[in-house]
Amino acid sequence: MIVDRVDEQGLTARLDRLAGLLSDTVESGASVGFLAPLGHAQAVAWWRGRVAEVAAGRLAVWVAREGERVTGTVSLALPDKPNSRHRAELVKLMVARETRGRGLGRGLLATAEEAAAAAGITLLHLDTETGSPAEHLYRSAGWTRAGTIPDYAADPGGELRPTTLYFKRVGALADAG
Repeated sequence: MIVDRVDEQGLTARLDRLAGLLSDTVESGASVGFLAPLGHAQAVAWWRGRVAEVAAGRLAVWVAREGERVTGTVSLALPDKPNSRHRAELVKLMVARETRGRGLGRGLLATAEEAAAAAGITLLHLDTETGSPAEHLYRSAGWTRAGTIPDYAADPGGELRPTTLYFKRVGALADAG
């Protein structure tokens, strides 16, 4: 398994495979912002919309692959306001169904955390569907629960679900305890 940070050209070259991963993630019931069924063209268009963000340095994307097959991804959304440059939001951690349970999600999470710390980011935050397998992953990886918001977003089936907010200190702040 290889995990690489991709630039805008790398993202563009993998649009079709990333769209397949996104569609697979939604089809499996993960709440990542889309309703099922998610068509391939819609998934490609969503990823294509991220290319400018990557080019502008507002989004960092890592892609896991076996050969040319995309098996997972994670991103960090980087704020552009002066008072928030110390933090980033972890977004769109996705692992292909057939590769789940092998530690890839935890590996992608660690990759993003380490890269954030290396870039001088000291605080990460995210939201995830309350009670989801992803929530268990974040808790077991040392993320701290900040609270829950009811009826936050619709799951892929259209049912409103709560979301739980998490944060994690990384880098110098994490080392200071």
